[in-house]
Amino acid sequence: MQVSYKDLGLVNTKELFKKAHEGHYAIPAFNFNNMEQMQAIIQACVETKSPVILQVSSGARKYANQTLLRYMAQGACEYAKELGFNVPVVLHLDHGDSFELCKSCVDYGFSSVMIDGSALPFEKNIELASKVVEYAHKYDVTVEGELGVLAGIEDEVQHEHSNYTDPEDVEKFVKSTGVDSLAISIGTSHGAYKFKPEQCTKNADGILVPPPLRFDILEEVEKRIPGFPIVLHGSSSVPQEYVKIINENGGKLVAAVGIPEDQLRKAASLGVDKINIDSDGRLAMTAAVRQVFTQKPAEFDPRKYLGPARDELKKLYMHKINNVLGSAGKAACGCCCNA
Repeated sequence: MQVSYKDLGLVNTKELFKKAHEGHYAIPAFNFNNMEQMQAIIQACVETKSPVILQVSSGARKYANQTLLRYMAQGACEYAKELGFNVPVVLHLDHGDSFELCKSCVDYGFSSVMIDGSALPFEKNIELASKVVEYAHKYDVTVEGELGVLAGIEDEVQHEHSNYTDPEDVEKFVKSTGVDSLAISIGTSHGAYKFKPEQCTKNADGILVPPPLRFDILEEVEKRIPGFPIVLHGSSSVPQEYVKIINENGGKLVAAVGIPEDQLRKAASLGVDKINIDSDGRLAMTAAVRQVFTQKPAEFDPRKYLGPARDELKKLYMHKINNVLGSAGKAACGCCCNA
């Protein structure tokens, strides 16, 4: 079965990344598994007039079923119209680890896929990415590759140690594979526990501060592939207010720390065109749910705790769009077109 993403009202990333690079902002890439997350994402993007990449991980695909997720993405485009502004929506596979998975997503109507061969030897990574590109481009589906390994855990992606991207590799990789964007490793990390306490310093309030991002690597990559779309994974900031709420309401998040938002804004201004945010959304929703359970222990209607969780997620994403990514107002065409 072959489904065209264009028939679903989706777009690929080509024009979005071109505009983002020229405008020095980043497209938000928000992961979703369920209806409440999708509602929050679209509400936030419509109200801020921001384009958006709806990301589906391999784990989310198994949890929610790729057919349902595809129709939810189609519904997202229709929902945006109902809310009054047709923001461009991309449906993207996050961290695809095989040709077969990427092919399946292309066939099911995804408009963008990531093939993550970053843990493979360099030439094997090129070989795998090239195979995915050859297939995806037949259907005008864009492909993201990755060089460098991010530490941490996100769904089924797990690495204990980071390997920074070697700028000397990027030009050959991009030219050899034909990928449309490239995820690099400059110090971000997956999950809510991105760094060990001994890697961090403490500010005046005793909050852990992670080591700074390697902007020197980013700048060198930009020199070697100027204007090429760059992606940052593992870019949640792990808001300490959510950590505090979770811990005050029965949770146990110890030494959870993320990437400072000012560094992400700087990265966007320096040529990063897509920034992935997942863990922050999980924290926002969990904090809201835990508060309801603590304050209203007799509550058992899922709408009464998932509703506040959705609202908190929307609030978080509007903040990210307005103050971190810089993508507010960039969906100026007001259409879900396939340009």
